[in-house]
Amino acid sequence: MQHFPIFVALAGRRVTLSGGGEAALAKLRLLLKTEAHITVFSSDPENEIETWAAEGRLRLVRRGMEPGDARCAVLHYAADEERIEDARTTALARADGALTNIVDNLGDSQFITPAIVDRDPVTVAIGTEGAAPVLARAIKADLEERLPATLGPLARIGKAFRRAVEVLPMGRKRRDFWSDYYFGAGPRAFAEGGAAAAEETLPALLDRHQHARERDGHVAFVGAGPGDPELLTLKARKALDTADVVIHDRLVAPEILELARREAILINAGKEGFGPSMAQNAINALIVEHATGGAQVVRLKGGDPTVFGRLDEEIDAVMSAGIDWHIVPGITAASASVAALGQSLTKRGRNSGLRLVTGHDMKGFADHDWAALAKPGEVAAVYMGKKSARFIQGRLLMYGADRDTPVSLVEHASRPDQRILATTLDELVRDMDAADLSGPVLMFVGLAPRAAQDALASPEIQSAQEMA
Repeated sequence: MQHFPIFVALAGRRVTLSGGGEAALAKLRLLLKTEAHITVFSSDPENEIETWAAEGRLRLVRRGMEPGDARCAVLHYAADEERIEDARTTALARADGALTNIVDNLGDSQFITPAIVDRDPVTVAIGTEGAAPVLARAIKADLEERLPATLGPLARIGKAFRRAVEVLPMGRKRRDFWSDYYFGAGPRAFAEGGAAAAEETLPALLDRHQHARERDGHVAFVGAGPGDPELLTLKARKALDTADVVIHDRLVAPEILELARREAILINAGKEGFGPSMAQNAINALIVEHATGGAQVVRLKGGDPTVFGRLDEEIDAVMSAGIDWHIVPGITAASASVAALGQSLTKRGRNSGLRLVTGHDMKGFADHDWAALAKPGEVAAVYMGKKSARFIQGRLLMYGADRDTPVSLVEHASRPDQRILATTLDELVRDMDAADLSGPVLMFVGLAPRAAQDALASPEIQSAQEMA
């Protein structure tokens, strides 16, 4: 992020602009929506600028800028549409202490003006770092369709009532009140009787929330999916939107944690096989502690919480404490990984079943029915198999598995840095060492990437785009 988004207070403050043509008009149409004191410097302004000056909406100085003209200005726009003159006025404004913007010159500007969706006092700013203005305009058009025109009046009415709402304690009680107003009682009242009706509904709504029973704590065990935020389910998004506390695994992608409420407490309860870990009892205690205190807790797990996530132990702890809970399933790592391979998990004539196994458990390397897994045509999805690859290879070979059995490994499934390794059981460990797979990996025994089925003798790392 090269430009940090902020909203500058302009009420009663000075903004200067040099120029009088189309570029100046475009900026002034935005600036005139603020309460700034605007001064325009132009020897040949457009008629519209002259009209605004005659109406007292801005001050027009019919000459070019001179030293000291931007004194006390917080912002300055160079909009003469002439490179040398824009550079000159920018230097003058910076000398006077103003932040400067040169129209259509991102590199020499100290700030940029984003695309704006105006539902005053609700304002949405959209920026693309100057890389794709057409994309910003498309997003703006989409948001303008989604945000109702009544949003502005409802927000103004709510703003005037904020002091009265201070009788509610900070935190969830106030959030529940405002959520009820903006997404329920407010829009209904406005639709029935306009702004007056929306304003009249607030005191009764406040009284109801003030005397409402404290909300009980709740735990949602939520699957975060394989890592791509776009694969997060709608129910998972809703849970993150309302969570007070998010207790997450180390495999949950940062982009997904960004979707949690800004006020939510984020707790990393990450575990790593044969590495640093938070004890399961400590995780259980954390969940119970926060939920007992009335918090809406999201226990966020990579992939699907029902697959190798020790979910039962956490549910048992929550139930023992008398806390309500529910499960939000997620897209499994196996589903995302096999999609990257261009294959299906089962196939008529190849395998009618699929085994989901783990590479290690609490006692170390996990033992399985190796004789069954070693049979021709069997397919197994191995979770947490990266550090136990040599053990898995040895056990399968010991029980008679074909050395040429295809093995596929998918690192960072569904993410931009996803990688695929196609190899054989015989070459598994050697190829893994050469590939230096550092991220989370899911292993498929008995399954090759579709594009690599005819080239297993030459294993190689391929990107998801190359495999598509």
